[in-house]
Amino acid sequence: MTGLLGSRPGSGARRRGGSTAGRPYSGIPAWIIVLAAAGALFGLLPLAAMVARINWPQFIPLVSSEPSLAALGLSLRTAAASTALCVLLGVPLALVLARGRFPGQRLLRSFVLLPLVLPPVVGGIALLYTFGRQGLLGRSLEVAGIQIAFSTAAVVLAQTFVALPFLVVSLEGALRSAGSRYEAVAATLGARPTTVLRRVTLPLVLPGLASGVLLSFARCLGEFGATLTFAGSLQGVTRTLPLEIYLQRETDAAAAVALSLLLVAVAVIVVGLSYRRPGPAGPGSAGRAEPARS
Repeated sequence: MTGLLGSRPGSGARRRGGSTAGRPYSGIPAWIIVLAAAGALFGLLPLAAMVARINWPQFIPLVSSEPSLAALGLSLRTAAASTALCVLLGVPLALVLARGRFPGQRLLRSFVLLPLVLPPVVGGIALLYTFGRQGLLGRSLEVAGIQIAFSTAAVVLAQTFVALPFLVVSLEGALRSAGSRYEAVAATLGARPTTVLRRVTLPLVLPGLASGVLLSFARCLGEFGATLTFAGSLQGVTRTLPLEIYLQRETDAAAAVALSLLLVAVAVIVVGLSYRRPGPAGPGSAGRAEPARS
């Protein structure tokens, strides 16, 4: 009977180098590998060309000049503040979009994610007409003695506007993947919604939240168009590292390339941290996140 029906299930797959028990299928067609290599080269060759143009003996003096350090420090401070604001606003937004059910939910998601596809300069114009001196809210703020446009606060708002969707997308995806069964169990045990959020929901989606935070921080560091339109380019006030690179490109190409490499290195580190391979997950790990009865 075995000869009529063929070999036992799985034996052919093992002979062909396919999946075996306990290991996922990992076969990739050769043409996929060729296209993947082309895509990798498309991303890596411009970076290699930039590295080849760097004046290495002058690299440290170029990136440690006073304007460069001022721009880097401002970028790091504003990116940290913007990321904190993204967490403050993005976590509730992601929770509402992932767990809520209400009319207009899809429309709200579309508007929240709109900065992902809008040119940053359009976002800067929108912010200018909202918080500028003659803007929708800017007039009232001006009367109160608060001026946002062309200030460091404008840099933070511009960065938050373009980076917020990255946190929302990452966290909403993590919330949908985690499901709500553990939260439902905690609720039946008497836990209040805030306790469920703090003891169950956030621990379950912590990797997704961390990934969103890092991606938002990286996006804040690289923001250019909205910042220039809404905040301008004042040294020590609104001139972040991307703006400094743009200005240096016109006067000192070597400094622009050196600062570009510095920004690329920071971005690679941040993005690499956000895409670390997750550890094995199992019911035990999820169960540890369940709260005690409260």
